Amino acid sequence: MENKKVLLAEDIKKIIPHRYPFLLVDRIKDIEVGKSCVAFKNVSNNEWFFQGHFPNYPVVPGVLLIESMAQAAGVLAFSTLFDEGACKPGSSEFVYFTSIENAKFRKPVVPGDVVRMTISIEQRHGNKFWRFRGEAFVEDTLASEAEFKAMIPECK
Repeated sequence: MENKKVLLAEDIKKIIPHRYPFLLVDRIKDIEVGKSCVAFKNVSNNEWFFQGHFPNYPVVPGVLLIESMAQAAGVLAFSTLFDEGACKPGSSEFVYFTSIENAKFRKPVVPGDVVRMTISIEQRHGNKFWRFRGEAFVEDTLASEAEFKAMIPECK
């Protein structure tokens, strides 16, 4: 994979399989393979989930904040595997959640917010099992945080 400072949505789609309306990461920067990254989600007023969550007070569902962090973690994991030569860009593998722990939702995320997510690899067992920590901020305020584990089937 070409080593870029900033990954935009088109670059992200080359790494993980998510697509509209479920691609929840707009940009990733500061990827330090094997360690961490910073990702961004721009929350617009016309997000599909605001139709029902909630019609008179639109709030990003907490589970989708966790999913956004998990998608960024997937990009970080695959970027690490690409860098190590353990996985080729364009492989058809997925990252599967295996657990979410210590999830906390501290501030509602609403239209107009830019969510900045910091993702770090906390532990890794080979290429298959990963543990991450994610934090989601709006400006400098912590909006959500979680620890989560994932599994990546063998890369091709």
